[in-house]
Amino acid sequence: MSYFRYEDKQIYYEESGEGTPLVLLHGNTACGKMFDPVVPALSEKYRVIVPDFLGNGRSDRLDKWPSDLWFEWAKQVKALCDHLGLKKVKLIGSSGGALAAINVALEYPELVESFIADSFMGLKADPVITEQIRNGRAQAKTFGGFVEYLKILHGDDWEQVFDADTDSVLRHAEQIGDFFHKPIDELKMPMLLTGSLEDDMFPKGHCKTLFDEICAKTSLATTHIFEHGGHPAMMSNIGEFISLCENFFAETDKAE
Repeated sequence: MSYFRYEDKQIYYEESGEGTPLVLLHGNTACGKMFDPVVPALSEKYRVIVPDFLGNGRSDRLDKWPSDLWFEWAKQVKALCDHLGLKKVKLIGSSGGALAAINVALEYPELVESFIADSFMGLKADPVITEQIRNGRAQAKTFGGFVEYLKILHGDDWEQVFDADTDSVLRHAEQIGDFFHKPIDELKMPMLLTGSLEDDMFPKGHCKTLFDEICAKTSLATTHIFEHGGHPAMMSNIGEFISLCENFFAETDKAE
């Protein structure tokens, strides 16, 4: 079990495989365990590094989560890379982890070779999605199977983690709005956007509309939309997603 210290807190992470560092960034209410189904395949080609953001999984808890959550997560990724002495990495971020990945790419462009952003909310908070999160989170705690999954991810204090995350997401929507401190057109490296047409976390057609908007702002973005699968898309289409990752990273490596 590996930890590193960040602002007087301990952040947990796991490593497997060898080669180019590939950091996997989990989404909201989750932890690095969400990637267990994809790590074995990815670690055949990459040095896979999977952290639990502060407050989640096996990392230390916080008294109160920050409103600017995904920007804060990006700082934790940078601190992890500094701890491990990594100068260049690839990233895969899913859902809230995708927002963190984009923030890392915008704030620390010298660190990121290329990255994948899967199943995320957008460039700024959307009132419809925010309300869906507010209502959906309240209902989710009544679903036995989901609660058991949260217990596996976080332990006995799963509800405190879940509520703290929800509070942070809603405060961000009310107080900040923008997910990034810099415009998306300042990206300096290739980005692959992935999502599912059937993702019920978002309004119908969300990922296509969002991806078209981003592609209009930067020529460094490419997209892949899965016809089927829930949220997040990458975990609903594991085999296809892994092939997509390997091809994308191989192509971007050739282009350098």
